[in-house]
Amino acid sequence: MKLNLKQYLFLFSLLCVGMHSNAQFSKATSKWKALFAVGFNYPTTDGFVDGTYAQSVNFPTVNIGVQHMFKRAYGVKLDYGFNRFKNDDGSPEFKINYSRINAQFVFDPTEYLGFLPPRLRTILHAGPGFSFAKPLGGLEDNKQSYLNLLGGLELHYAINEKVSVYTDVAYIYGLTSLDEYDPPISGLGAFNGSVFNVTFGIAVSLSGCQYCD
Repeated sequence: MKLNLKQYLFLFSLLCVGMHSNAQFSKATSKWKALFAVGFNYPTTDGFVDGTYAQSVNFPTVNIGVQHMFKRAYGVKLDYGFNRFKNDDGSPEFKINYSRINAQFVFDPTEYLGFLPPRLRTILHAGPGFSFAKPLGGLEDNKQSYLNLLGGLELHYAINEKVSVYTDVAYIYGLTSLDEYDPPISGLGAFNGSVFNVTFGIAVSLSGCQYCD
């Protein structure tokens, strides 16, 4: 009986520690964060010349960014993304390096939702940027550069006060139309369409235990 009582007390202590830890997580929003993520991408078919198109799922996608929160609910982020995609079966052969840089507004609605567990946070992000599409394998003359708009949603899970893992679903919309190529084969590898990204990564606090409020 005494052994069981000790076990109950031990479990209750662990529960109290866990509740206290969760309470801390619910308040923690670092001023500065570094973000790194990898995943896959899908470039829209309307970004290529007629008769060419890429695979539906392409790897890799790599995103690197720095985020600064002015308050617990909002801030800004500057990030760089790199994507590689290649032709699908039935399309002329090509490979493209697609990179972009974006300045984004960041909004964290977690405090207003109320139903998420303390370790989870949601992040909405959007902003303008610039894209660079560079074909490989002797097709460099068909490289493209153009403005874009990016919008996305992140879901973060806090491991501790400084580190969280997250997934990000984002859409990069190209703000220009593809030039006319005649004949079309001369535009092989040219791309200035939109790209859909899904990435998984890690976010690390650069400001230690210094929070926004």
